[in-house]
Amino acid sequence: MKLPVGMPMYYGAKPVLFEFAKRMRYAPTEAERLMWQILSNSEFRKYKFRRQHPIASFIADFYSHPLLLVIEIDGGYHLKTEQREYDIFRDEDIQAMGITVLRFLNNEIKEQPGVAINKLKDIISKQPTSSIPFPHKRG
Repeated sequence: MKLPVGMPMYYGAKPVLFEFAKRMRYAPTEAERLMWQILSNSEFRKYKFRRQHPIASFIADFYSHPLLLVIEIDGGYHLKTEQREYDIFRDEDIQAMGITVLRFLNNEIKEQPGVAINKLKDIISKQPTSSIPFPHKRG
């Protein structure tokens, strides 16, 4: 189900999630800190990403409302079967709201940030809801 234009960017999140998200912003993982540097100190800044952003009953690691894009940074526990199943369920719920979910493993951000940046640029260039074109560098 695609949300109507003008839908609040929290999608009905409960107040308790806002408090939990606020606490989580004070204790980011190393990979989350690196991703935040990428998103806030570069050409991605104009997409207004937010850290630990409540959406419905979930908290997204990063969210851009103009792009309707969630970025999740996954630690090793996300490779466990139970967590992977929950992540699939969660992603499906978020995608049902018309939001794209992009997942990276911690190591992808820490060891290959350039690859992650290119993947993010590719996703942004394909976002139909984005009214902000991604600038191409001149060679």
